[in-house]
Amino acid sequence: MTYIAKPVLHHPTLTKNKVGYTRRDYEGRISTLCAGCGHDSISAAIIQASWELDIEPHRVAKLSGIGCSSKTPDYFLSASHGLNSVHGRMPSCLTGASLANRELLYLGVSGDGDSASIGLGQFAHAMRRGVPMVYIVENNGVYGLTKGQFSPTADKGSQSKKGAMNIDSPVDLVSLALQLGATYVARGFSGDKAQLVPLIKGAMRHGGAAFIDVISPCVAFNNHAGSTRSYDHVREHNIALNRIDFIDLAPEQTAAPAPGQAFDLAQADGTTLRLRKLHEGHDATSRLAAMTAIQTLQGQGELPTGLLYVDPQARNLHQQLKMVPGALNRLDESALCPGAAQLDRLNQALR
Repeated sequence: MTYIAKPVLHHPTLTKNKVGYTRRDYEGRISTLCAGCGHDSISAAIIQASWELDIEPHRVAKLSGIGCSSKTPDYFLSASHGLNSVHGRMPSCLTGASLANRELLYLGVSGDGDSASIGLGQFAHAMRRGVPMVYIVENNGVYGLTKGQFSPTADKGSQSKKGAMNIDSPVDLVSLALQLGATYVARGFSGDKAQLVPLIKGAMRHGGAAFIDVISPCVAFNNHAGSTRSYDHVREHNIALNRIDFIDLAPEQTAAPAPGQAFDLAQADGTTLRLRKLHEGHDATSRLAAMTAIQTLQGQGELPTGLLYVDPQARNLHQQLKMVPGALNRLDESALCPGAAQLDRLNQALR
């Protein structure tokens, strides 16, 4: 229950990271989601990624909308900043917060209903503007809080728990993110923590608009035969395009890899993504290759997972707007009021 606090005392032998925190320090309140819900596995992956990256919890801002997925920020990083916005409005709230204080790591958690329905326009503009954030959609294909109706991401022809068939075409958020200009696009599976943790770590250090679609089966309404979002279906149809490792301050490699061979992608902060090709022909640095692979494999009934696309030279909203470094609320008078000479120079430039 969320009103029951976890014990603050930790075992003295728990391993600490470089900033002095144990993994337990990145946890939140006790989850109220259904036992076996994939969302709890995603929370555990976020906790693990944050601990391994030595992130200070108070340097994180987590935002969400409405739905089962949007409850989950209460279950991790309890010492971070947080805001639960209204339905579908998480991206605009996060954009405003990021513009006000670019020094925080922004983590947006949403669901397939929250982002692919009422929030679809907000999702689109966050991606096309390059808002520096980690945008995670916990995708189960149903509206879990309102008894299991199909969400916009449910596959055409999939069946509900009561046997009804979905007749609508699905909204594929990873394809949309690629088309709209996201510079880090991945898909994970809540049942594959070994793949999901490095995907989240890479997104956290990317510095641009990073989007991860995580297939997260709903054990109450969408974990049955006929569902394409069940644990069994995803495990049977999962095609991993690559294996990703996150390396702290590793040297860059430039060799062209063969299938199964590793290659490194340097990130803006000096860290490195190491990719190992599993699917022959997939180039994670090509937006077109990512879109082609997704459409081809999904047309064959397969679900491609892994790092679909990354732009090593990504630019974000702050760079595009030429924002000043640091938080706006810490600008002094000289920065806010540069004087008459600067104002005159600006006016002359606009004539």
